[in-house]
Amino acid sequence: MRPITGVGLLLAVVAGTIFTQPAESAAGGTFALSSSAFGQGTEIPAKYACTGADSTPPLEWKDAPAHTASFALIMDDPDAPAGTWVHWVLWNLPPTAHALAEGVPKRDSLNDGTRQGQNSNHKTGYDGPCPPAGQTHRYFFRLYALDEMLQLSPNASRSDLDGAMKGHILAETEHVGTFHK
Repeated sequence: MRPITGVGLLLAVVAGTIFTQPAESAAGGTFALSSSAFGQGTEIPAKYACTGADSTPPLEWKDAPAHTASFALIMDDPDAPAGTWVHWVLWNLPPTAHALAEGVPKRDSLNDGTRQGQNSNHKTGYDGPCPPAGQTHRYFFRLYALDEMLQLSPNASRSDLDGAMKGHILAETEHVGTFHK
């Protein structure tokens, strides 16, 4: 991992947080996560929240590190009144995947072998943004490139996933959106 220097350090300091710099891929690009539904740091459309269809937003990524064996994704809200609220937990996305389509079904196993665990509502799959009225919360979508497939039960929680990923993360990237109602 390269140290953060120059403009990168300045941006990290201005943002108030220093993040791990994404790893470079074999092609020389930077591992990056985005969404065609909302830009970095912008409002997540209501259709992806509890006030709408509560459907998963589309996510795309590029330039995963060489030797990625699988991906994992965690979506959480660190601004929740009771502490960080987990909205979505996925693992074993295939290494050939470069996106998650809008509307991922809420079931523990998807056709491509991707597994979904339990969110903080103790339900399987995606649980969209739903902050208290009048509050704006941040929602972090974190994508991890892993060096192996993970062996977790279908009802795995975020802490189970965190434990299973320990020592297997090649790189991580994130995309942040906000929401208020």
